[in-house]
Amino acid sequence: MDHTDSVSPEQASTEAESAGPELAEPYLREVLGTAGLAVEYVRAEDNTLFRLGEDGTEIPVVDFAGGYGSVLLGHNHPEIIARATELLAAGTPVHAQFSRHPYANRLAAGLNRIIHRELGTDEPYFAIFANTGAEAVEAAVKHAELDRVMRLAALQEELAAHTENARAAVAAGTATVTDRTYTRLGITGPAADGNFDTLAAELTRRNAEQLSRPPLFLSLEGGFHGKLAASVQLTHNEAYRTPFKSLAAQARFVPRERPDALKEIHSEERRTVWDLTVSDGRVEVTEREFPAFCAFLVEPIQGEGGIHVLSPEFAAEIQRFCESVDCPVVVDEIQSGMGRTGTLLASSQIGLRGDYYTLAKTLGGGIAKTSVMLVRQARYRKEFEIVHSSTFAKDSFSCHIALKVLELLEADGGSAYGRAVERGEALRAALTSVREDFPDVVKDVRGKGLMLGMEFHDQSGSSSPVLRDAAAGGLFGYVLAGHLLHRHDIRTFPTASALHTLRFEPSLQLSDTQISQLERGLRDICGIMRDHAGERLTGAPAH
Repeated sequence: MDHTDSVSPEQASTEAESAGPELAEPYLREVLGTAGLAVEYVRAEDNTLFRLGEDGTEIPVVDFAGGYGSVLLGHNHPEIIARATELLAAGTPVHAQFSRHPYANRLAAGLNRIIHRELGTDEPYFAIFANTGAEAVEAAVKHAELDRVMRLAALQEELAAHTENARAAVAAGTATVTDRTYTRLGITGPAADGNFDTLAAELTRRNAEQLSRPPLFLSLEGGFHGKLAASVQLTHNEAYRTPFKSLAAQARFVPRERPDALKEIHSEERRTVWDLTVSDGRVEVTEREFPAFCAFLVEPIQGEGGIHVLSPEFAAEIQRFCESVDCPVVVDEIQSGMGRTGTLLASSQIGLRGDYYTLAKTLGGGIAKTSVMLVRQARYRKEFEIVHSSTFAKDSFSCHIALKVLELLEADGGSAYGRAVERGEALRAALTSVREDFPDVVKDVRGKGLMLGMEFHDQSGSSSPVLRDAAAGGLFGYVLAGHLLHRHDIRTFPTASALHTLRFEPSLQLSDTQISQLERGLRDICGIMRDHAGERLTGAPAH
């Protein structure tokens, strides 16, 4: 390749800047360095990042990592850059908290129009803006818990009213408490001798104990929803979750494509309270189930879990289950959404309707740090707007950039959605061709649109020490990525919780030439694994 572009003075200064001690996550840089990934990129354009060669010239690198799905429209899209320049030149207010934000309302309305079209509904979705995907998930979790707490408060009031009704009936002599009622609450002996106060106190004690139990969340095995205090507990990877287990509410992880597991979990985790009813002159005690599950978080396509697509059948089972136990569905579209699979919501293609949606990444057009949590009207609690806030969210700059993103996605009858499908099919064809030629090396090709993954067979039994050690040490995918970078000018990474799967999330600007370049690189690493020739991965970089 021709690496003749000259380097700017600013770029040339980076070498001098790096001479000091590494203070910005030095251990991460060290880990990246072991796989050859600790390189600096100095420029980005379309589907390409540029790094500097030893002679100071730019080396174009085809970007298949795509900011983990953040740059569907391409790096530094000219229309987005023009809009950003215009906004900054006009002095658009970034900090105008606690005031009207009409641009945020226009953005929420624009998202609603597309969602209504895809879901076939006219129910409004209210928007709470944030800065990152993990923050949007945290907002959804907080809102879901606020909703649950308010529902429980209403339930407590109802139970208290029923208790007072029963008390009044007993006092008026129109009803009596049966022995069975006392026995069911564990009241025996003299205490059960017509003492309603004892009955009411025991019922209240038991109910308070149940209602004070912490919420339980549901999430899928392999799921990833962020690394903040609450969201990390909803992420399946134990390495991320376990050190912080005591900080937040806990989750039960549901095996993928296992409807029977939903019934098992419900049977194990269901919670009930006691209620008093008056019927035919008798005071009876009955059990009532109450919302124990705060929310069920679902990715329509698992990103960090290895690019697994949720089936329409399992999506329908999740929907039915959540409706039956009054558990809201939080659809995490942070990586799969914003047109990457051919629709704004990947979940709309499998018939999954969320009570909540989280969107981020491409929403910011590759330059603005923004995200949004959407809540359907039937679940929305206006009180949340007072108890939750963010300094940077909902600002003029990020909202106007996001409005430009929606404009580009919807332009020409939504041609961007069609291109995501077409480019995805072309990329998948190349990946499938490699798999067909190396079935002993490539285990599977998965995904949808421009969110694809290639899973390799486990190499821990390879006769090559390099491959075997990489597989055993958890660096397998990163070693492959380092080889693709230095030998083939390809940038990609493994999925964080499934290190034998390489991810491919390029932009709409992906060309046939770039797909062919990737295919050559993948055939090279497949040949290395087939030949158990791991030493070829440790050769000097081509540049």
